[in-house]
Amino acid sequence: MFFINTMQVFSLSPLFAIFHSQFVILIPLLFCSLLLLLPFLQWHHPRHKRLPPGSMGWPYIGETLKLYTENPNSFFSNRQKRYGDIFKTHILGCPCVMVSSPEAARVVLVSRAHLFKPTYPPSKEKMIGPEALFFHQGAYHSRLKKLVQASFLPSAIRGSVSKIEHIALKLIPTWNNCTIYTLQEMKRYAFDVAMISALGDQHDLEMEGIKNLYQCLEKGYNSMPLDLPGTPFRKAMKARKLLNEDLRRIIKKRREIGKHGGGLLGIFLGAEDEKHNQLNDSQIADNIIGVIFAAHDTTASVLTWILKYLHDNVNLLEAVTKEQEGIQRKLFEENRGLTWDDTRRMPLTGRVIQETLRTASILSFTFREAVEDVEFEGYFIPKGWKVLPLFRTIHHSADFFPQPEKFDPSRFEVPPRPNTYMPFGNGVHACPGSELAKLETLILLHHLTTSCRWQVVGDGEGIQYGPFPVPKQGLPIKVTPRNKK
Repeated sequence: MFFINTMQVFSLSPLFAIFHSQFVILIPLLFCSLLLLLPFLQWHHPRHKRLPPGSMGWPYIGETLKLYTENPNSFFSNRQKRYGDIFKTHILGCPCVMVSSPEAARVVLVSRAHLFKPTYPPSKEKMIGPEALFFHQGAYHSRLKKLVQASFLPSAIRGSVSKIEHIALKLIPTWNNCTIYTLQEMKRYAFDVAMISALGDQHDLEMEGIKNLYQCLEKGYNSMPLDLPGTPFRKAMKARKLLNEDLRRIIKKRREIGKHGGGLLGIFLGAEDEKHNQLNDSQIADNIIGVIFAAHDTTASVLTWILKYLHDNVNLLEAVTKEQEGIQRKLFEENRGLTWDDTRRMPLTGRVIQETLRTASILSFTFREAVEDVEFEGYFIPKGWKVLPLFRTIHHSADFFPQPEKFDPSRFEVPPRPNTYMPFGNGVHACPGSELAKLETLILLHHLTTSCRWQVVGDGEGIQYGPFPVPKQGLPIKVTPRNKK
């Protein structure tokens, strides 16, 4: 039905994009070190234990050079064809086991998740905040996850529809008869939605101050972690400190007046465990920053791809518009705005979102680390090794999604097989904000498709990373008001 053009849509892990520039700079140093250490470096594991098949490449460097000189999708798919659904490699200084079957991914993320902890570079943990739920397991993680989920349940976010719609209606008219960079504009939209979700209603000056600090923090997030004067990392850490201070002032103010307010912050402030212990200011601030990070880049990247796919498939765009016009007529007749129930009556638009999440696979895999020696699918995984469920490989398998290169939302008229579709991860560390992401996407598409049309500026080919994969240059488009029939 609908095909993506010849451009290959592939996705580097955010961690690969983060480390790419660092690794290139370190290559000469690593090569010299390798020559000195080569006689002494070996891989050690119990000889009676069977590691997964695969190649570890050169000592320390492993196969990282191959990864960066190949299409990363080819890197993984070639090894999958050669070694099977579970194979070992060594990248970015870490011995890794890649798993590319739904069953194996479920074991890592769900049924034996206690044996595989989430892992992040120390610089990222420092920048977001060590108390954020992403970096924890056990009781503390469970407590925070319940609080965050409570804030993003359908019953909690259905009252946010009018606020999100207000953001969309305020932003879209500024694009008319202009050339915009889609990714940047979608970041503006996603950030404003994230802010009302995290903090509830705030004064414009407070919001603007937090936004400016966050943007500085974001610029340094994917830079080399060099804490030296003038580096993006140093500037980002200064912004992180100021952002923390701003959030603590808001927290203190709400505690003093005895009103918790709305958003996730209100839920955090009112939370007590069974011993009546409350979250401290550091825990609250770190998790607010973490939620903004999680809700911002990924949603903006998905929205950018949706506009790209709708632009490339005119018939699909018209079908989505027809669906949205039916809802628009009802709103006009009843003289009201969108409601939660309206967003439940957008089946085709919902399938476009699902297919975009599959095709673009913004999160192509996730990093886990074995917390102890693990027997896994007949193989031995040593403690400390990284384990990567390859979401994109599963999403692009013809065994689960026939003609996977084809952009075809109709494939989701039938639910996919269990554990073959994981755009938000799976298990206890799955994204708790998935319903909010879908809601804000549906609201924006309702107003955009019924009021505007857009034309890609340039050839529209190529992909860039920042760190998530998006069309080149963030998809520049010329937006014009729609001539309604």
